[in-house]
Amino acid sequence: MKRVILVLGTIFGTANADEKKGPTGHVFAWPFTEVAEMQPRGGSTQGTKVVLDETPSASWLRLQDASVSKYARDVNSIVALAGSYRVSFDFVETMGFKKGYKPPKPYFSWGTEHVQVLALEANFVSLQHTLVMYFKDKDGKESRPMVMKHWRQDWKFEDPDLHTYRGNSTWSRETRTPDQVRGKWTQAVFQVDDSPRYEVVGQWSHEGEISTWKSESCWRPLPRREFSERDDYHVLQGVHELTLTPTGWVHIQQNQKVALGEKGKKKIVGQELGVNRYERISAPSLLAAEEALVKSGSYWKEVRDVWAEIYDKNGTFSLKSEVDGKKLYQYHFGYAMQLEGSDQTYDASKGRAHARETIAKFVKAKPAGKASKY
Repeated sequence: MKRVILVLGTIFGTANADEKKGPTGHVFAWPFTEVAEMQPRGGSTQGTKVVLDETPSASWLRLQDASVSKYARDVNSIVALAGSYRVSFDFVETMGFKKGYKPPKPYFSWGTEHVQVLALEANFVSLQHTLVMYFKDKDGKESRPMVMKHWRQDWKFEDPDLHTYRGNSTWSRETRTPDQVRGKWTQAVFQVDDSPRYEVVGQWSHEGEISTWKSESCWRPLPRREFSERDDYHVLQGVHELTLTPTGWVHIQQNQKVALGEKGKKKIVGQELGVNRYERISAPSLLAAEEALVKSGSYWKEVRDVWAEIYDKNGTFSLKSEVDGKKLYQYHFGYAMQLEGSDQTYDASKGRAHARETIAKFVKAKPAGKASKY
């Protein structure tokens, strides 16, 4: 028995007092890296204090009714993603594949975000995410809420017609057979300006009190947290899953960082784990998100309608990064802010024209042609 204890002690570095002193602290996934070298990068502003709502939500309680159909539980799960949350974004690169690899600093940030149901129809649910942020000045006085349209997610049941990301700011149509999408949901994710990000097929499972949607592997553009920091890879390739909890939901990602070479060559340069946690809050109020959409929502619908036309007409299209020194979101946000600050009635014809003309400047489209098979 003493011999066994000694072996175990040696393995875990606790047996010999004269061994070199080990690292101080423990970095998740990198236990022998000094904590000081792995302090997370990310947001540095201070948000207002939040009050967590620890009561199981009505949406989650509805999910516990196993007597309803699986389709109904799927829909209830998607609707249960809506609410007001403290959201944390946590990423750590767990491995790299080049000589002399040194892990980059993990990423962490958080904010307060409102998720509202834009549409609830047969076989379709649309959810809009909006950041609502409160800040304090040097005297401790709290500002009015700053509202910023964030990403959107559209869910379609048994949808065989996808537009998937192909790298180099390009998306192409991809068709599935009825058998490949039977009982499954596509999740299409859009940027802050309603331009596409990625679309992927996945399936909801409901076991006991756990409702989880897990995706297939798909390509995604680099996230904002990365494209301003990295130039050694071009797409994220990964699987992600959403799981409901009594007081929110958790989004887990397993991503590979893929560099694209000539003639379709791919090289994986690293792999990361991401955990985005949505914790329901009761204060502060984030309803300013819905108030902002009262005035600008009609314009954003025009934007979505233009994109729907582009998907219908084009098998493949690409997006320019800038036009006349401005990003696509800057044109849209500027117009939406004018609407939110105006007392005049929304002019649908002008809004439609602005949406169509603006997007046309950025889209490089190709004819629909023959859809690719998965």
